[in-house]
Order: sequence, then structure tokens, then C-alpha cells
Amino acid sequence: MFATSSIKGLFMAKKFTFRGKSFEEIEAMSLDDFINLLTARQKRTLRRGFTDKQKKLLEKVRKVKGQDRFIRTKCRNMIVLPEMVGAKIGVYSGFEYKQVIITQEMIGHYLGEFVLTRKRVQHSAPGFGATRSSKFVPLK
Repeated sequence: MFATSSIKGLFMAKKFTFRGKSFEEIEAMSLDDFINLLTARQKRTLRRGFTDKQKKLLEKVRKVKGQDRFIRTKCRNMIVLPEMVGAKIGVYSGFEYKQVIITQEMIGHYLGEFVLTRKRVQHSAPGFGATRSSKFVPLK
């Protein structure tokens, strides 16, 4: 049958890694070392420096680290950094602030990727104001 070690390996949870590094290693890295792990677009964005809004958001995240507080921001172009993991951030969708809880898997992505700006289109039966041809609905 199965060896004990293979059965044990089947039921163990997969440990998070980002480009071959564990979360503890990434958290201990300096920002310059972390930037080298990212893709080209994120590298370029971070090497150019943070904008004033991004700096303000990072300060707020550092301030409420470990607390159960909600930070609201319109800064959708902020890249998720390791120090932001565990924070609750309300990202503006153009209509409202949607809550995003930052997890380890989000590292290296933009905040705007997790909050959609458009609603899903749901069409129904033709109604008032429809054209003549679309008002016809077969009885079948």
C-alpha cells in the first residue's frame, strides 16, 4: 500500500512561497531585495518611488498593524507589500469602498485588481422604451 511518509505528505497543507522564498524570508528582506523578486512592471513602479498617496497609505498600514481597523483608500495602483499582510483596506471602486483583507497570496499585485469597477450586466425581458422588433417575445 502506501508508505507512512507518503500518506502524511498527502494531508499536509501547502506552505506559501513567492518566487521560491517563504513568507518569513520575504518579510525579513529589505525593500530593494524584495523589488528584485517582482515582475518588470512592478519593479519599475517601485523603483520610481512612492507617490504621496501611497506613502500616506503605507504610514496608515504601519500605524494600525495588528489592530482590527479598516483603512479607506482610493489608491488602487498601490502594490501589495509584505508588511501589508493582515491589514483590512477599503479600496474605492468608483462607487463605494469595498473591503479587502490582504493575504500572503496577494503580494506583488495591485490593490485595484481585487476590487472590480464595473457591475456585471444582467439583461432581462425587453421593457418600456424597447424597439419594435425587440418587443416581440415568442410564446414558446
